[in-house]
Amino acid sequence: MSVVALTTRPARSGRPDRAVPPRPRTAPTLTITVDLGAGPLTPGLARLAELLDELAASGEALVSPDEHRAARTVLDLRRAAAAPPPPAGGGVRILTGTRRVRLGDAEITLTRIEYDLLLFLAEHPRRVFTRLQLLANVWGYEHAVARTVDVHVRRLRAKFGPDTPLVTTVYGVGYRLADDAAIVVDRDA
Repeated sequence: MSVVALTTRPARSGRPDRAVPPRPRTAPTLTITVDLGAGPLTPGLARLAELLDELAASGEALVSPDEHRAARTVLDLRRAAAAPPPPAGGGVRILTGTRRVRLGDAEITLTRIEYDLLLFLAEHPRRVFTRLQLLANVWGYEHAVARTVDVHVRRLRAKFGPDTPLVTTVYGVGYRLADDAAIVVDRDA
């Protein structure tokens, strides 16, 4: 259902004014097709799907967009059915339709970048991202100071307070969603 093509990528320069010619292909393309079937995912197949998704998110793989969206929907539905409900009253709910975030009954006002950062981390739990990966995936470019991410993480933490764990710092690497973060991404609201 999901097709991932792994190829060698052209080298990218950190500066936009320097064009780097693409490297000649040194390795063959590997195309992987995963049939998710109708039954429950085995632990091995679920892990393989997560790894392929991580490769696609990091830019290390090219993914067929339509098939990838369909596969992500199937995986998200299966995860939602297996996930325990969030704690009553104290959980964070991200409403993607209206781009609002609620902490219990209170609405938390976030900037566009803070919202996108929180949503990105919530969609990729248990995965550590470097500052440059977050700049590329959330901001959409890598040409900013990497410490920009630190500022937005600090503001997110301040808005939710010390009693609501959201983002964990992995020293020397980057950031990830906290293990005990009670976050629900609500795509219907």
